[in-house]
Amino acid sequence: MSAVHKIKDDFFDDTFFLIALHSTLEDYAIAYGLNGILKAKFRRSREDFDLSEISSFPYYEWEDEYNYRYWVLVSNHSSKKELVINNDLFENETTYSTPRLIPELKEVDYFLKIDDDEETLDGNTIIKTLQGIPKIMAAYEVDVNKLKSRNNLIF
Repeated sequence: MSAVHKIKDDFFDDTFFLIALHSTLEDYAIAYGLNGILKAKFRRSREDFDLSEISSFPYYEWEDEYNYRYWVLVSNHSSKKELVINNDLFENETTYSTPRLIPELKEVDYFLKIDDDEETLDGNTIIKTLQGIPKIMAAYEVDVNKLKSRNNLIF
């Protein structure tokens, strides 16, 4: 008789801090604002984060070598739009849907993910600083353990 081994497919590592951002700015403008206010060096990644064939999320990254942190600014809205086929009154109209990185937080525009292995990060100070950027309407911490699609944040 052979033993049955089960692999838990939750490979989630929660040693990061996640901040939700609400803003009407484009991603490059938020990265520029972060570079100015945080003295950061966010750069656009050469490739977008592809979650599936129909969803691609642009992101900016910065490796803070002084504090041993890795920062990622990622859009919650996909840069690709999915064509939706209607079988109702409006079947001749073209309708598109925008996939989300974290669907349960569809009202969030961007996420700022900060990997901090030493857990010395003061999140409240960073959130107050982010709220000082013009056109950022809200910034707050997200409890990652309550997210159903938290595996989408592994990149």
